[in-house]
Amino acid sequence: MNQETTMPSTEVSFKDFLFKNKRNRTILILAAVAIVIQFAVFKYFYPFASFIHGDSFSYLDAANDNLSINTYMIGYSNFLRLFSVFSKSDTILVAFQFILAQSSSLFLLFTIFYFHTSSKLFQAIVTTIFVLNPLLLHLANLVSSDCLFLALSLDWFALLLWILCRPSLRVIIWHTLALSITFTIRYNAIIYPFISTAVILLSKFNLKTKLTAVTTGILLCGWFIGFTTYKFKDLTGYWQYSPFSGWQWANNAMYAYRYVNISERKPVPPRYAALDKMICQYFDSTRDTKKFPVESAMASTFYMWSAGMPLMKYRDSLFKNDTSASELKKWASMGPLYNDYGVYIIKQYPLHFARYFLWPNANKYYAPPIEFLETYNSGQNTVTKQAKNWFAYKSTKVKTRFKDKYVTVLNFYPILSGIINLVMLILLLYYFTLKGWKHNPKFNKIILLSATLWLLNAGFTIGASSPALRFQSFPILTTTISTLLLIDWLWAVAMKDRKYNITQTNLTNELFI
Repeated sequence: MNQETTMPSTEVSFKDFLFKNKRNRTILILAAVAIVIQFAVFKYFYPFASFIHGDSFSYLDAANDNLSINTYMIGYSNFLRLFSVFSKSDTILVAFQFILAQSSSLFLLFTIFYFHTSSKLFQAIVTTIFVLNPLLLHLANLVSSDCLFLALSLDWFALLLWILCRPSLRVIIWHTLALSITFTIRYNAIIYPFISTAVILLSKFNLKTKLTAVTTGILLCGWFIGFTTYKFKDLTGYWQYSPFSGWQWANNAMYAYRYVNISERKPVPPRYAALDKMICQYFDSTRDTKKFPVESAMASTFYMWSAGMPLMKYRDSLFKNDTSASELKKWASMGPLYNDYGVYIIKQYPLHFARYFLWPNANKYYAPPIEFLETYNSGQNTVTKQAKNWFAYKSTKVKTRFKDKYVTVLNFYPILSGIINLVMLILLLYYFTLKGWKHNPKFNKIILLSATLWLLNAGFTIGASSPALRFQSFPILTTTISTLLLIDWLWAVAMKDRKYNITQTNLTNELFI
């Protein structure tokens, strides 16, 4: 191993930093106690896991049938199937997800503490925020990919910091594993390989090691893309990695298209004529938002999931004579057409798209809606028979010990997220204006990596996705850490300047005396 990738023997190892440092060991013990108490209290009030009616059951169906592709990324269904080998208990599943999320959070926090000397106050505040975060409990209680994706993303981010600050072969192996698994769980991870590649190329590895690490990560992610693409080709006859993105583009385009005046509509190519006619007829018949309140919503996902909407109706019209086609085949077969149609409409009306989709979506990204986390079990009292059998419930009924199913403890999150995003932007401007990168190289690496993730995720989410609290939990947490780090840095700079000014004043007074 190269000398540049090894740790000097005079430095404290990360293991010793965690367990032989009295303060850090005490923090970990207190965190463990808090995690156990939180979980016990939470499960008393929520004895059953929570389900998103639609998403959760799709994951369970794919796990039960051992599918290799599904409406959503297949990684979480594979995780559920693997976990069921060890336990059928939803409580144990929720506990595992919660402990995994908390462990990943602490791994990231202590990685930052290890590489950057911050104030004790900062460490206490940020650790308390993460350990006592109610969002982690409600994400963990949800049978959905959100908590697993959050945990693995935190691990991936922490390992990137290790590559930048203390690269080693072992770190590269763990990073590649985290990247490849996370890539199978959520489409948002499509930006991760690009970030990883840039970080590895900027690390202190020699050129051969860099190329090997980058190539391995790309090959593993590429293998999953190729396998998924082949499976969809086998199912539908079309080469495609993500039918979901096709539906998403068509949905996004419709939110802009509905505001195009009839007189301004341009003719579409024959390939889109029937679909476009159906969409325009729908818009023309639903202009009155008082009668059709759903049409007053901006930049949502209603068009891509709701029965009776043009995208669903057009799909069904094409398969009305094919009774043997599965729901997955019908849904996936529309991906290429809807992708091309959505992109075509956006190109024809870019200003409408910017005004009626990008801007509202940016507002949602700024303060993401609570969405399905707002109610327990989507406000329902029951689950499907599939869920009952999977978790060995006595019946299909689930309950909480609260009077209603509303979750109010997360109501502060959109406001907090908005404040964090604004403060992050202001502090980054201060950081670059004051040339903060000149003083501490490792701190600079942490901030630059956080800012890059923040900007790329914002661009991807605003331009092509749907912001929601559960989707944005990872960038919200990393942005919170970065914001607090910058506040801590700015305070240290201010105190240093204050101390310098006091010293200069004293010297001046002494000269006059």
